Amino acid sequence: MPLPPAQAGSPDLLGLPDDEPGVGLWRAAARRLRRNPAAIVGALIVAAFVLVALAAPFLTPYEPGSAQWSGQVTPSSVPGPSEDHLLGLDRFGSDLFTQMVYGARQSLVYGVVATVIGLTLGTLLGTLAGGAAAVGGRVGSWIDNVVMRLVDIMLSVPSLLLAVSIAAVLGQNPYAVMIAIGVAQVPIFARLLRGSMISQGRSDYVLAAESLGIKRHKVVIGHILPNALGPTIVQATLNLATAIIEVAALSFLGLGQPDPAVAEWGRMLVAAQDRFQVAPLLAILPGTAIAVTALGFTLFGEALREALDPRSRR
Repeated sequence: MPLPPAQAGSPDLLGLPDDEPGVGLWRAAARRLRRNPAAIVGALIVAAFVLVALAAPFLTPYEPGSAQWSGQVTPSSVPGPSEDHLLGLDRFGSDLFTQMVYGARQSLVYGVVATVIGLTLGTLLGTLAGGAAAVGGRVGSWIDNVVMRLVDIMLSVPSLLLAVSIAAVLGQNPYAVMIAIGVAQVPIFARLLRGSMISQGRSDYVLAAESLGIKRHKVVIGHILPNALGPTIVQATLNLATAIIEVAALSFLGLGQPDPAVAEWGRMLVAAQDRFQVAPLLAILPGTAIAVTALGFTLFGEALREALDPRSRR
C-alpha cells in the first residue's frame, strides 16, 4: 500500500519536517525558533537583560556610585533589603539595586561594542583569506596562508589571556577593555567566515555563475560572501556571552573602568570579597547576573544556529 505524501510545511511520517515552498530562510528559522523551548528561554533572558540595561535610569531614583549611606555600613554589618533600598546597600554605602541595573548597562555596552569590533576585523580577515582561497592561483594561495598563519598565532593564545595582555598594554580605561575583548574574538570570526566561503565556493550556484561568464572575483564578492555571512552573524550572538564574561573578568582583575562611580558587575565581585561572610548577596547577585545573562545569549545563539543549519534539523 503506497504511503500518502507528506503535506508541505508539516512533519512527514518519519518525523522529518519539510520546508514549506516559497518560505525564506530567516522566516523558516523564526518558525523553528518559536517551537524551540531553549530558544524561547534564551530570548526572554536576553530581552529582560536589554530592557533593564536600557531602562536603568527609570528603574531607580538613585545615581550609581552614590555613597550617601556609607555611615550605615560597618565592617561587621551591611544593611540588607529595606523599603528604601530594594536589595540593600553595598560595602561602600551605595544602593545595591542601582548598582545592579547600571551594571547591566555597562555589560551590554561593553559586550556589544567588543563583539562588533571582533566581528568587523574578523570579517575583513576572513573575507581576505576566504576570497583569496576561492579565487585560487599562486597569489591567492599565498595571501590565504599569510592571513591564516596570523590567525593561528592569535588562536594559540587563550582568548582571556590575550585580552588581559592587550588591556594591560593599552591602560586602565573602558576603551582598552572593549578593544582587548574584540581583538581576542577576531580569529574566531575569521576562521569561521573563511571556512564558510570555501564551502560556498563549491556550490552549484557558483558553477552556474561562472558558466555564464561572470568573473571569479565578482562571484566571490556578489554571491559567495553574502551567503557565507550567516553563520558568522550567528556566531556573534554566541560571542556576546563570552564578551560579557570577559568584561567581568577584566574588571575583577582591575583592568576595567577606573571610575568608582561607574557600576560594573566584575568590580562588584571584587568589592564583595571581604564582606562575603557578613552580606553574601553582595557577591551572589552580580555573579548570578553574569551567569544568567551569558546563559541567555548562549541558549538563543545555539538555537539560532540550529534553526539556520539544515544539517541539524530533526
